[in-house]
Amino acid sequence: MASNDSGRVYHTQCTGDALKTVEAHQSDQDITLFGSCFCPFVQRVWVAFEVLEIPYKYVEVDPYKKPKELVELSPKGLVPALKLNNYTPPRALNESTVILEFLEDLAATSTKKTLLPLPFNPYARALARLAADHVSRNLVPTFYRYLQAQDSSAQISAGKDFHGALEGFFGILERAENEVLGQGGVTGEGEAAMLRRGLGLWVEGSEELGWADVVAAPWLFRAEMVLTHYRGFQIPEGAKTKAYLERLFEHPKFKATCSTEQLYLDSYERYAFNRPNTSMVATAINEGRALP
Repeated sequence: MASNDSGRVYHTQCTGDALKTVEAHQSDQDITLFGSCFCPFVQRVWVAFEVLEIPYKYVEVDPYKKPKELVELSPKGLVPALKLNNYTPPRALNESTVILEFLEDLAATSTKKTLLPLPFNPYARALARLAADHVSRNLVPTFYRYLQAQDSSAQISAGKDFHGALEGFFGILERAENEVLGQGGVTGEGEAAMLRRGLGLWVEGSEELGWADVVAAPWLFRAEMVLTHYRGFQIPEGAKTKAYLERLFEHPKFKATCSTEQLYLDSYERYAFNRPNTSMVATAINEGRALP
C-alpha cells in the first residue's frame, strides 16, 4: 500500500487498448465525445458508445485547463461533453447520466442496440435503473471519501461505507436476477435470453453489458486498482462477485476504453493524498457537498 506522495501528475492521453480506440475514432461524425483519459464519468459514456455502436469522434481534453470549446459545451467545464454536429449551429449535452439516456434513446431509432431490458418487462428495466441510482447515490461518493481519507480512523470508516455500497449494488443485481428470471416469471427460453441480456453480466450466460454494468464499471475497475494500491482495499469475497468482475473487466467493449494500470495509479495519486485543488469532485467530498 502506497504511503508517500511521490508527486505524480495526471495523464492527458490514453494508453493501451483505450489509445487504440481513440485512434480508431478520429474521423468526423455527427457526435463528438469530449473526454479525459482517467475520468470514470467519461468512461461510462464511452463504453455506452461502444456497446450501442453509435458512431462518434473522440477528443481528449484537459479538464483542469478547461479549453474554451469544452466550456461552451459543458458550463462547468466538466467532462464528458457531447457536441452534436448535425444541428446548425451545433448543440451540446453534458452530465454522464443524461448522456447515457440520450444514447439509449438514439440507439433505439438507429442501431437498435440497448443497454436496458426490453420494454416488454418494465419491472426489469426499473431494477436496472435502481441499481444505477444506487451507484450514483452511494457507490461513487463513498469511493472518493475512501480514497481521500487521510487518517487511519477515517480510512477505516470510509472503507466500511464503500464495502457497504458495493454489497448494496451486488444485492440489487442479485434481486433483479431472482425476481426477473426466477420464481416462474419467465415463459420461455427466448424470453429468458432477452432478459439475461438486459440484466447484464451479473447473470451467468449473459454476454452483453447492461445498464447497471456500464454505470458502475469504471468505479469497480478503479477500486480494484487504485483503492488496492493506495488503501489496501479488497473486493468483497464471493465466487459470484469474482466471476462477475472478471466477465466485466474482460468484456471487449469495456476493455476497449481502458488504459494501462499505471495511468490510473499516477492520475489518482492526487486524490489519495488529498492534494489541494485536486478537482471539483474532490472539493465537494472534502466540504461534504453533493458531487458537481
